[in-house]
Amino acid sequence: MNIGGTMATFVPGQAVRVNLEGIQVGAVLFHAAVNAAVGHIVRQTVVDPPKYLVKLLFSFRGVSEVEVTEDRISAA
Repeated sequence: MNIGGTMATFVPGQAVRVNLEGIQVGAVLFHAAVNAAVGHIVRQTVVDPPKYLVKLLFSFRGVSEVEVTEDRISAA
């Protein structure tokens, strides 16, 4: 997938694991235990540095999507 002239590492629909440790989304603060949340890439949101919107397989206190940097994502 080519976005803004650079190759995206992850593609929409791809299954991934996301390290959410220390990230706050709204009122939810993810602790160290949430270091391998399973989800799917929705889309790349920022090119530099690369960020992706990820739809989580499970909702955490109502949070089912997170935007994270590429370094927090690994292929599942």
